[in-house]
Amino acid sequence: MFGLKDINTENKYDETDERKIKIADTISIFTNPPIITIPLFLIICIVLACDGTPFTSNFTFNWTQFIITELISLIFASILPMAIILHWARKLDTDKDISNREDRFVPLIVGVVSYLIGFIISLILGVSNFITVLILCYTVNTFIVMLITYKWKISIHTTGLTGPVAALIMLLGPIGAIFGLLYPLLIWSRFTLKKHTMAQAIAGGVFGLIMTVLEAYLYMNLLNLPVSNLVPIGECLWIILGLIIPPIVLGILTILKDNGNGNTKKIFYLLCILAIIFFMIFAPSSALITLILEIIASILVSHFGGENFSWFRAIQ
Repeated sequence: MFGLKDINTENKYDETDERKIKIADTISIFTNPPIITIPLFLIICIVLACDGTPFTSNFTFNWTQFIITELISLIFASILPMAIILHWARKLDTDKDISNREDRFVPLIVGVVSYLIGFIISLILGVSNFITVLILCYTVNTFIVMLITYKWKISIHTTGLTGPVAALIMLLGPIGAIFGLLYPLLIWSRFTLKKHTMAQAIAGGVFGLIMTVLEAYLYMNLLNLPVSNLVPIGECLWIILGLIIPPIVLGILTILKDNGNGNTKKIFYLLCILAIIFFMIFAPSSALITLILEIIASILVSHFGGENFSWFRAIQ
């Protein structure tokens, strides 16, 4: 699938790395898509309910909109998907991640239906165009992930994280991108737990970020659901590029390292310098800041992973 199937770098973690495996498992639990959507959608709903500059006389907070949008997102993007995941996992007597690719289709189908109902309700109530469009993005993206899953086990965890992060980027720009700094950490977690190959973990995040932004702006135009004061699509895509470049580069360099290339450390830092120069010339400052922070986050995750983590072996 997409030629990424071969990017299956060796995971050298085993049961003796008990502490790091427990940390990875904790990260994986709290970034499970129906769980991570709770705090991220809460922030989204708070931002959407705000009108004016906080702590000034012209600031207002629309409690009615906040309550309704939060209930819609909580029920249809979190509670119902989580309930079916837990029920299906118990029924199949499998782990909470439903690691077997063939067992994921029913939860994904139910997820699509849940998001679709949430979209219809949001559209009928007309509370927030942004939430309406975002839940439609969830519907379509979950359906696409289900189709991909027939052939390839793309990471639902990284897709589930980066979807709402993309929404926060549209609303808050580089401030929203701060949550994208969890992306390298989640890649490490899923790879360490041997739930995904490196390519599957990276691809899920790339898919969630790019598709959510492109679809959101498309649906706003097609469905005539305008949203004011959003970050322009061009700046959003630059910020997203800043988030995905370091993990992609590290993923590719691990292949070179595993194939005997001894210059991956020099290549990595050279590419980082070139990327920063390129962003300084062509990208908005928000994207440059995002790129630098993501490079730092990726390096820190690599060193935390240590010798057993392929990223660290590539840059040591």
